[in-house]
Formats: sequence, C-alpha cells, structure tokens
Amino acid sequence: MNENQKTPYVVSSKSYTAVAINAAAKTGEWIKSKVGSNLKMSTKYSEQDLVTEVDKGAEQMIRRLILTHFPDHAILGEEGVEPGPDASNLALQAVKDEEFLWIVDPVDGTTNFVHGFPFFSVSIALAHHGEVIVGVIYDPIRDELFVAEKGKGAYVHGNRMQVSLEEQLTDGLIAVGFPPDPSFALPMNMAAVQALAPKVRNLRAGGSAALHLAYVAAGRLSGYTEIGLNPWDIAAGALLVQESGGMVTSTAGHPYDLSVRHVAASNGKLHHELITVLKEAKATGIAEDK
Repeated sequence: MNENQKTPYVVSSKSYTAVAINAAAKTGEWIKSKVGSNLKMSTKYSEQDLVTEVDKGAEQMIRRLILTHFPDHAILGEEGVEPGPDASNLALQAVKDEEFLWIVDPVDGTTNFVHGFPFFSVSIALAHHGEVIVGVIYDPIRDELFVAEKGKGAYVHGNRMQVSLEEQLTDGLIAVGFPPDPSFALPMNMAAVQALAPKVRNLRAGGSAALHLAYVAAGRLSGYTEIGLNPWDIAAGALLVQESGGMVTSTAGHPYDLSVRHVAASNGKLHHELITVLKEAKATGIAEDK
C-alpha cells in the first residue's frame, strides 16, 4: 500500500494519544526482546553516558510510527541530539516554536538496560505550542503503561492515578538521581542527597527519571528531584504528575516548562519543604540560589 492510499485512513482514525501509546508499546516490546543480548555499546557525554544500538533503533521505530500518522509534526529525540547540556538546550531552541512537537526518550535508563537491571522505560510526550498535552511512559518489564492527557487525568492499567498523601518529608519516600555529568550535576545531586537523607523516610535512586515521575504520579513515591536532566527525560512524566494532582517545578520552585533541566516533583503537599531543603543546601543547580 503506498502513502497516498493509507494517509486518509490513518490520519483520520488515530488520536495523538493512541499513536503515543502504540509507539511506546511496540517499541517497548522490541526493547524487552533485546535484554541480555550482546549489545554494541558506546559512550556519549561521559564514561557514564551509555548508548546502544537498541537506543538508536528504538528511536527510529518511534519516529516512523509517529511520522506515519503525523508527517508534519516535529520530533525532539535523545538520539538525534549531540551529548551534553549545551547541545540539548540548542536542540530545544531549534524546535520550541513548532506547533506540534513530540519529545522522545527511546530508552530512559540505558545504564539499567545494559546491566539487565529491570528499571527502564520508553517516554513519549507531545507538546502543542510548548505545552505538553500528551504523556506516555511504558515500562516493558512490568508491562505498565502510564498515560496522561492534558485536562483528562492520568492512568495506569486503565485506572485513574492519584498522588500520595504524605504531608511532610519525614513521612516521604523521595527519589533522586545521578545523571552522567561528573563535573556539575554529580556534586549538586550529592549535595541534595546529603541534605535530604536525614529529613525523609528514605531515598531511592532507580535510574530512570521517567519512571520516577510516573511513580510520583501513581503515589508510589512522595517526591523526586534531580539536577541535569533533558526535556525528553521529564516531559511525559511531568504531565503524569500534574494530571494526578501533584506538582512539578524547577528545583528553585519556578513553574515547569520544556526548558527545565533541574526538576522537583511531588504530591504537592510536601513540595515547599522539598524546595526549601534544596535551596538551603545550595543544591538547586541554579545560579540565583548559590
């Protein structure tokens, strides 16, 4: 069947969310089939920043599935951007004025994937004029699909999600992370860990920003913070948290947008306390708080 024959059928019958779900599910199943295989692997920004042929193949698969239905839409994907924060910022600037922008992380948690540690995900978001309107995160190992549409709530296994009820950090289970930037992000994140550890019930570091955000949305984590992320790490998960009744800001407490790289997400109830701890520890990664 050629492109002209199928265009009227697919474009008219596929919603944005359906395409995101289909792309995440199909790609996730393919990624799962590659676990434990002999992977070709290289490094990008640092020795800790891994990329495999599975990351690249997964992004190509997602791009094909999206562009089949929406050939005029722009796509910002991790594997299409040079490593490092400067390149990430430039890539976002280049597409931020697009009417429809898909933001894709084909394997969020590549290091986990490489080691066979079962905590990684496919993250796909769609922004309309810079505002995220669809967010889908798929965990192929647990076969868990997290889906949010702007203004319509967020769901996992088809059930409506709600953030947790803890009102204080002392009762909270908080996730942190360690992105592959040893010079700036690592010291900042370590400062956050040191400041938070005595004030929370416990800390977790799963190694997938997208799943951390999905878990905040699902009420499995009270909050999550990390310095030095990229738009594709956060976009889908941010909408999941917001649509589940939670809050997502920069680590300095400013409203979330696609340019936020230092993120704090929570059930909302303990958000102010979380931000306060980060500011007092000078662990926001933002110059005004140093």
